[in-house]
Amino acid sequence: MARGDLTDEQWAVLEPLLPKGTKAGRPPVWSWRRLINGIRFRVRTGVPWRDVPVEYGPWGRIYDLFRRWQRDGTWHRILSHLQCLADAGGAIVWGLSIDSTVCRAHQHAAGARKQGEPQKEPPGGVFAEPSDHGLGRSRGGFTTTLRLASCHRHAVRQARGPLRGDRAHRSH
Repeated sequence: MARGDLTDEQWAVLEPLLPKGTKAGRPPVWSWRRLINGIRFRVRTGVPWRDVPVEYGPWGRIYDLFRRWQRDGTWHRILSHLQCLADAGGAIVWGLSIDSTVCRAHQHAAGARKQGEPQKEPPGGVFAEPSDHGLGRSRGGFTTTLRLASCHRHAVRQARGPLRGDRAHRSH
């Protein structure tokens, strides 16, 4: 087991949440635990899919599992269930964040398809992009305003020892 891979305790919690295989025949060559560890490696390090180490399985198989579960909502269901477990255990603190920003887009960003349905593989998972999202034209070019009001959850971590202040606040 490499650093960052799922522990036996983590796997025991995650395994019952995974979809049940329905295909009959030969068992898979690569276990889901190994493939999920490959997905976690890629997400943790940010490497391209092709650079995921071979001990996690073929990169194409790892990517296929990631995309299939993204499209059918499996990752969303797993995350929601794990968050419910953590919330029930008192390990989540709820908070509210409000933010806004304006982003500029490249001139080629305006060339997106008008209808995304014919696209072979849409970029998102089970959640479609709302029809009122898009780019606007201003004196600065193509821009969009992002506004976010989110209720977010943070895992509570126990601090060890006294909290260290910023050096700027210390007296010299």
